[in-house]
Amino acid sequence: MTREEAEDFLLDAGSGEDGEFPLLEAAIACAVHEDPSRDPKAALDLARVGVERLARRLERESPEEAIAEAMAGDLRLSGDLFTYEDPDNADIIAVAERRKGLPVALGIYYLHCARKCGLNLQGVDFPGHFLLRIETEEGPLALDPFSEGRVVLPSELTRRALHAGLTPNVADRLDRLMAPVPDRAVLIRLQNNIFARASAVRDYPRAERAALRRALLDPNDHRPWLDVAAAREGQGALAGALEALARATALDGGAALAARAQRERVRLRLN
Repeated sequence: MTREEAEDFLLDAGSGEDGEFPLLEAAIACAVHEDPSRDPKAALDLARVGVERLARRLERESPEEAIAEAMAGDLRLSGDLFTYEDPDNADIIAVAERRKGLPVALGIYYLHCARKCGLNLQGVDFPGHFLLRIETEEGPLALDPFSEGRVVLPSELTRRALHAGLTPNVADRLDRLMAPVPDRAVLIRLQNNIFARASAVRDYPRAERAALRRALLDPNDHRPWLDVAAAREGQGALAGALEALARATALDGGAALAARAQRERVRLRLN
């Protein structure tokens, strides 16, 4: 798959309905878009084995136990505690090869395998740390893919929410803390991670690619184009930055003021 083919795939995925979003395949396309020289076979093989192991465990274990044991035990997927900022932690192909990564990157494998085995598992856009929500006979449980899929107790959810800066009246609302999000939002969160980390170290080409992938995955959102513009400006590509700002303005008039101010600043540099 070339970078252009990956963009076409992401555009098709982004234009589809949330319920039909191809999470694993789109995540692989994002990784290939970042580095087209790599073979996605490792990611596909890991997902296939994960489905097989989970299906076997579900014959004798509860859903929450089975998925944690299959993903963390059998596949050895875990959070990267020592090199957390490594860009490979946000890359689905590298995660398959290294067996470690960020919570949201690991979570994509959990979600894919669980769905293939008929489990009701969804992503949770928890502040500061991606989690999973699994439906059980006793009610929903939160799982942490970074910590080997362990169950996160309600008291721990509240503590984490307070630590992330949420107010006490929000941090006590488990229904809000565990609200599921569409698969598209899961992959966009991963691209946001890549964009933020790349921008922090002024790797503007990488930041631009991540922002562009967000734009393809959610074609009605103007905000990724603002980030594309910022990344292009960081590279000195001022004409490209102006084009991205024009796209942001066309998508959402609410972005017009911010985009106009940014556009005028870029124009001054261009002239």
